[in-house]
Amino acid sequence: MSSKVEVEVIIDGKVLTLSGFERPEYLQQVANYMNNKISAYNKLDSFKRQSVDMKNILLQLNIADDYFKAKEQADVFDEEIEIKNKELYDRNHELISVKLKLEETEKEKEELEKLLKDAQLRIVKLETELEKNRKSNTYKAVK
Repeated sequence: MSSKVEVEVIIDGKVLTLSGFERPEYLQQVANYMNNKISAYNKLDSFKRQSVDMKNILLQLNIADDYFKAKEQADVFDEEIEIKNKELYDRNHELISVKLKLEETEKEKEELEKLLKDAQLRIVKLETELEKNRKSNTYKAVK
């Protein structure tokens, strides 16, 4: 487990010490995110006229909105990953079935080729015997 770190950051012009078990760069990234939000809101005249409490509530609502939108997007990605994983599983299952069928077909082909070779040998033997018989019959007829 990581050790707890402390990082000094500046948020809205104030130096704060953030601590946690995350990397210091991550904690700085969080502070930068907050500064960007505050900066964006400070550009709005309507925000500038609000009380400090209202500004804080608006910032918190905006950050919560960002969180829920990101979570929703992550959920969509998770669903897409789940669908892709199922498709991949189905494709792999199909591939295995096709491979097994191919192996079966190759064995059958080898057996048929062996039968064909045996049949061709038998034909050659029978033709040889037939030729011998013809010669023998021709020889007998001549006698």
